[in-house]
Amino acid sequence: MFKAAVFPGSFDPITLGHVDLVKRSIPLFDQIIVAVGINSQKSALFPLETRLEWLEEVFSPYPTVQIDYFHGLTVRFCQEKSAHYILRGLRNASDFDYEKTISQLNTIMGDHLETLFFISQPEYSHISSTIVREIIRGGGDVSPFVPASIAKNIQENHL
Repeated sequence: MFKAAVFPGSFDPITLGHVDLVKRSIPLFDQIIVAVGINSQKSALFPLETRLEWLEEVFSPYPTVQIDYFHGLTVRFCQEKSAHYILRGLRNASDFDYEKTISQLNTIMGDHLETLFFISQPEYSHISSTIVREIIRGGGDVSPFVPASIAKNIQENHL
């Protein structure tokens, strides 16, 4: 049976924690779809096109990783892609409480849809896109938190 997983997120911007989760997932699946969810309630710091380019660049060495985006419910996107797994990262207990609820709702709405949780490696557990965006807005150095090529691009274009 072909095993496909979706790793949904805003990736605004992608962090080293995101990259680590995908790399750790690769041996488990035939295909991983890293998908930018478009949330009309949120305004992103970076345009969708930029985030997709960054994801393509970071994951280009991994042939089983595909990049995509979607509007609406993650469950529907998973059904469209015949993916039976959702990947999520957990940094702390707050993440677990929130993600557990979303996972249970997805299980009810999605036929045979399982959420797999990956505990953040200690060196990445303090990193979030929200914090990285605040560092960018404040003119700080994000190189310890995002892939090197992304940090360079942010520095050249946003400071």
